[in-house]
Amino acid sequence: MQEIERKYLVADEGFRRDVVRTMRIAQGYLCRRRVTARVRISDDRGILTFKGKSRDGGLSRFEWERTIPLGVAERLLKRCDGVVEKWRHIVEYEGYTFEVDEFTGDNEGLIVAEVELSSCEERPTLPPWCGDEVTGVGLFYNSYLSKNPFKRWKKR
Repeated sequence: MQEIERKYLVADEGFRRDVVRTMRIAQGYLCRRRVTARVRISDDRGILTFKGKSRDGGLSRFEWERTIPLGVAERLLKRCDGVVEKWRHIVEYEGYTFEVDEFTGDNEGLIVAEVELSSCEERPTLPPWCGDEVTGVGLFYNSYLSKNPFKRWKKR
């Protein structure tokens, strides 16, 4: 399946008033090369995901995802070098569903929003709390954050 999404920095806390659901996520990467292999635990479910190399400036990429037993996911997560932990807030805005990831642990202080689209040409209506677009910027990939946490970045 082809995943098409745009990613934005979150400029302020305004998203909180429109949250319809929140979940805790812990995820790690078994492989980060040409294809990333991610294991995730969310809502007491294990999920294994393979993602291909980004195309269209980071806007689209192949994604394959399957539910796996929670115990298997827990064992795989322990083998990962660097785990990303975050709260995912689901926000509905102007017909779009935004996934706002509020990172914790070594990535605390970073908040990004993603919105899935049906085509690369589609431009979503952005909520006022969306800041700069960071689609395709490798620094903001979760796989990068798992090895290079936000708290270790030099302040710019």
